[in-house]
Amino acid sequence: MIDRACVVLPTYNEIDNLPQIVPFILAAARELDVLVVDDNSPDGTGAVADRLAQESPRVRVLHRPRKEGLGRAYLAGFEVALQAGYGRILEMDADFSHDPARLPALLAASREADLVLGSRYVEGGGTVNWGIARQLLSKGGSLYARTILGLPIRDLTGGFKCFRREVLERLDLPSVRSTGYAFQIELTYRAIKRGFRVVEVPITFVDRRVGKSKMSRAIVAEALWKVWKIRFDPAANAVR
Repeated sequence: MIDRACVVLPTYNEIDNLPQIVPFILAAARELDVLVVDDNSPDGTGAVADRLAQESPRVRVLHRPRKEGLGRAYLAGFEVALQAGYGRILEMDADFSHDPARLPALLAASREADLVLGSRYVEGGGTVNWGIARQLLSKGGSLYARTILGLPIRDLTGGFKCFRREVLERLDLPSVRSTGYAFQIELTYRAIKRGFRVVEVPITFVDRRVGKSKMSRAIVAEALWKVWKIRFDPAANAVR
């Protein structure tokens, strides 16, 4: 299993997107499997995930009893993937905002780097269907976090990533308390503080095709103050 990679795919009310995106992920690279982490979606997404798992041995499902935030879902998925023995573990959205066609690029970069970030803000990256306000919020958020944390990373809030298992094993995941954008910032910060090599590869982020965005004012507000907590948190700043 160490030579295979697992895409952790959190879902909440993604009944229309899930059966479409899973085949695209599996087709992107032979070494990829999918772990759907469903937070008891009231629209029946969990049942669809079970059907996909019955149809393919490369798909498995983790059912969680309730919605606890994106960060909690990812941490639960990471634990399952690590226990299963995957050598590389990826995260991405289930709504096609992250293009499965870019998965091979992340996997290729992970042969040299410890953590690969799909980046909207390096040369060749970008966004589609975003208004000026959303662009300013996203770019400003990354600049804000980059300045406070002293990091060279251009896109700190993105959620399209590939980790080598050694990275997740060293990040002290049980001590991570952030969710949303702050969760993405914190994992990258912890990886860099522990001496891992982090690189960015360009992606184009496309606003979701179907359904409602999960972004909220509360998630943005949390990221603003959590950055300071991350900066002075002993667990986040520990070195390996």
